[in-house]
Amino acid sequence: MRQSSRYRYMHTCYIHIRNTPVGDITVTEHGGCITGLTFDMSCPGQCRRTALLDLCESQLMEYFRGERRRFDLPIYMEDTAFRQKVWKALMDIPYGETITYGELAKMIGSPNSARAAGSACGANPLLIIVPCHRVVGRKGLTGYAGGLDSKKTLLKIEKSGK
Repeated sequence: MRQSSRYRYMHTCYIHIRNTPVGDITVTEHGGCITGLTFDMSCPGQCRRTALLDLCESQLMEYFRGERRRFDLPIYMEDTAFRQKVWKALMDIPYGETITYGELAKMIGSPNSARAAGSACGANPLLIIVPCHRVVGRKGLTGYAGGLDSKKTLLKIEKSGK
């Protein structure tokens, strides 16, 4: 993950991917990196296909079919050092497995920061690619920026793809 405050919310181009198992999604690119993946169909910038956006779409479709467990894309996520640490840790959660927010906080060396870790998951700009859907509450499924139904769907895809 590259870090810089200059690029926040700047997207050179984007594409909409329709009819995925979690509904319609938008992927954004800037400076040769994927900068966003959301379930929101609006985005500033220019709607056009690029080789990187095509690669991202291809990898997402492989993931949805249960054929891809990890994304191999250049990504850019800019925010606080704490959120960066949480997002990096999310990438280490194995495909098809879940951990709690408390376990995530322990992974990053801040065992008393489960709520802050949850907040960082909620601010994740790269849903699916940075797998915050693999983090659950102590008592089961809790919030997800893409909605709980999407979280359930993603976890089901991963469970069946193991």
